[in-house]
Amino acid sequence: MAAQGGVVFQEKVSRLLSGHNGKPVLKPNRTLALKDAVANRKPKKGEATCITEMSVLMACWKQNNFVDSLCSNEITNFYTCVEKAQAAMKNKSVQGNIQEGRLPPKQATALLKRYPSLRTEI
Repeated sequence: MAAQGGVVFQEKVSRLLSGHNGKPVLKPNRTLALKDAVANRKPKKGEATCITEMSVLMACWKQNNFVDSLCSNEITNFYTCVEKAQAAMKNKSVQGNIQEGRLPPKQATALLKRYPSLRTEI
């Protein structure tokens, strides 16, 4: 049943591309070729860390009219959590730039420029 649906889809695409006079009905507005560079986007930020420590600290401040000396234990807990998170992020960046099977944009652009694609349509 799935194969029959695939055949119907291929027939429909071939009809749209062929047209009556042999000219394609679907006409791309750009050439169908890859560029030799990728957009230089920054990777998305990870999840927030130390949220529970921050909320405990803020609750303590609210209970004690924002006096730091009464919430010194919570403040130290929050700062140690932040230091651990920063150390973990630094280790993650030092281990390698290839994360989750993706190349950073600079490396991808360097590879694409080294091996450029054909400028003609496929």
